[in-house]
Amino acid sequence: MSGHTNKTEHLAALRVVLANPEMLRVKPSAALFLARYMNGFPVKRCGHNLILHSHLPPLTSTAYARFVKHHLVEQRPGPSHAQIGITQRCPQNCAYCYNKQRRGRPMDTTTILQVVDDLKAMGVTWLGFTGGEPLLNPDLVRITAHASPGCAVKLFTTGCGLTPQRARDLADAGLFSVAVSLDSRDAERHDTVRRYPGAFRAAMDALAVFRAVPGLHVSVSSVITPQMVRSGDVEDLIDFLESLNVDEAWLSEVKPSVEEYQDDNLLLSEEGRRQLVTLQDRYNRRGGMTVNYLGHFEGAETFGCNAGCKMVYVDAFGEVSPCVFLPMSFGNVRERPLTEIVEEMRSVFPGEEGCFINRHYKLMREIAGGDRMLDRSRSLELLRRVTFGPASTFNRRLRGTDATGRVSHVAEAA
Repeated sequence: MSGHTNKTEHLAALRVVLANPEMLRVKPSAALFLARYMNGFPVKRCGHNLILHSHLPPLTSTAYARFVKHHLVEQRPGPSHAQIGITQRCPQNCAYCYNKQRRGRPMDTTTILQVVDDLKAMGVTWLGFTGGEPLLNPDLVRITAHASPGCAVKLFTTGCGLTPQRARDLADAGLFSVAVSLDSRDAERHDTVRRYPGAFRAAMDALAVFRAVPGLHVSVSSVITPQMVRSGDVEDLIDFLESLNVDEAWLSEVKPSVEEYQDDNLLLSEEGRRQLVTLQDRYNRRGGMTVNYLGHFEGAETFGCNAGCKMVYVDAFGEVSPCVFLPMSFGNVRERPLTEIVEEMRSVFPGEEGCFINRHYKLMREIAGGDRMLDRSRSLELLRRVTFGPASTFNRRLRGTDATGRVSHVAEAA
C-alpha cells in the first residue's frame, strides 16, 4: 500500500518531470499547461513509482519517458493510450456495459500478445486490460509480463475470481495500477446495477487483497449517473471510498453505448460535468485519496476526446474501435494488420474538445438500423456526416494552431 502524500513528494514529482531532458524540448506553452494541470492532483508514492493518477504512466517510469519523447516532443501521430479486451466472459451483467453488444470469436493469447507488440510499436505507453472480466483469462499474468516493459499496464476488474497469489503475481509481472468496480456504498444498490448477487462483496474483498500487495496503486472505478450528481450521492460515494484507504477514485459517467442509455435525460449534462470537475478539484486540494474524473481528463479545457487518434480499443474478438464506448469497428486484427486499421481510423478521427459518442449517438443509432455494432463501411458512412469541433486547449497549445472547424476527410479514406 502506498504511503501518504505530502508536499515534499509533490515537489519531487515535479523535479522528476522537469529533470527529464526531453521535457526541455516540449513547446513552452504546452509544458506550462502540463505543469498547471499536474498541480491539480496530489502525487502518490507507490513503491518506486510516483503517480499523478492512473490514466498516465508513473512519472518515474520508462513508460512516462517514452510518452514525453514520442507524444510531447516528436508528436507522433499514433496512439499513446490503448485498451484491450482480454476476455468477453464476465459473471456480471451491468445495465450500462459498453461491451455487451460485441460478438465474435475470442482472440487467443498469441493474438493478444501480437496486438500488444503492435500497439507498443505504434507508440502506446499506457495500456488498460479490460473485458468482460480479465481475471477469467488464465494467461493474464503472462500477458501483463509481456506488455509491462516500457509500458504502464492498468487492470480494470470486478474483483470476481481474485486470489492473493494472483494479485501478487500480477504485481510481479509489472502491473502498476488496478481499478476495482464499485458504483455505490450500498451493497444492494451495487448488486442491483451489476445484476449479480455478491458483486459488492467481491469488490470489497478484492480491494482488501490488492491493498495488501506492496507497491501496487489501487483505485476504485465508479460509474456516475446524473441522478447521483443531482442528489449529492457522488460526494457520499467519494467519502466512502476514501474510508477504504485506496489511492484513487476513478470516476466516469454513463455513456450511451447501449440502447438502454441512449436518452439525453440519462446522460450527464455539461453543467453536471462541470460540477464533477469542481468536486474533483475540491477533494484533490485536500490531499489524501486522488479523485480522477474522466470527464475532466477528456474535457475541452484539458486534453479533449482523443478517440481513434490517441486512444484505441481492441475488443476481445479482435475488432478495432476508437474507444471502449464506441460500438463501431474499423476492422479485425485477424483480417488486416492492426497498424493499417489504426492508420485509417486516425485519418478520420482527428480528435475534438468533447466526447464523440455523447454528441453523435443518435446518428450512430440511425445508421446502425437496429444492429448492435457499426462495421467499417457504416463507420465510414457515419464519419462522412460528422463535422468535428475544435481541438482541446492542450492540443491547440501543443500543435500551435487553433484547430477550429475541422472536417473529417472520410471521402479520401473510403
